[in-house]
Amino acid sequence: MDAREFAQLAAQFDAAETPAATADEVVEQGRLLLGADHAGISLIETRHRLRTVGTDDPVVLKADGLQYSLEEGPCYYGAWNSDTLSSDRIDADERWPSWGREAAKLGLVSALAGELSGMDGRRLGCLNLYWQSPREFSRDDRSYVQIFTTHAAIALASSLRDAQLNIALDARKVIGQAQGILMERHALRAEQAFDVLRRYSQDHNIKLREVAEFLVSHRELPTSRAEYEARLPETTAAEG
Repeated sequence: MDAREFAQLAAQFDAAETPAATADEVVEQGRLLLGADHAGISLIETRHRLRTVGTDDPVVLKADGLQYSLEEGPCYYGAWNSDTLSSDRIDADERWPSWGREAAKLGLVSALAGELSGMDGRRLGCLNLYWQSPREFSRDDRSYVQIFTTHAAIALASSLRDAQLNIALDARKVIGQAQGILMERHALRAEQAFDVLRRYSQDHNIKLREVAEFLVSHRELPTSRAEYEARLPETTAAEG
């Protein structure tokens, strides 16, 4: 692919409306352009965990899951170390002996993990590509993958950032609604109403947004964590 084609590819990624849709697009284009049999993304989550996104392929889910549980493999290492790694024969690769043997039982022969890092250097995870037949990877292959994953990472980081912003805006909105209820009911100022919500959040170990959502849905504050959890299905139904 030349620069113009990569630009078109980046535009496709940007057109996806959600992080899930962006991941799906990255996985599908990566699989097609590189001729892989299977593909997925290992996304870094909180608490030093990885989660596979962008695919519902059972082979990918099993192969990635083995990497997470065994704590070895190209995507497991690449995600935490911002590296692009490949293996022509995973069953004989001394870097990941346990994972290679188990993944080979799934019919996988070769693998490549392309790092996904944002422009700010933040590690997002890895694009995982799997082949069911031997694949010899050249330096050009790895360079090509790095260019591809650079575009993919920028789009994915932007999509994740937009989604987090929307969540924050939604949280601010519902907290404002809850403040309004308390202000009207108890003649409180805005900062006093917020302090009430914050105190309930801390005293009952319930997130501030969840306290606000409960109040908006039920027109009352939860008296305990147990009450909140017991009435949670009702809250969910009301939100829907």
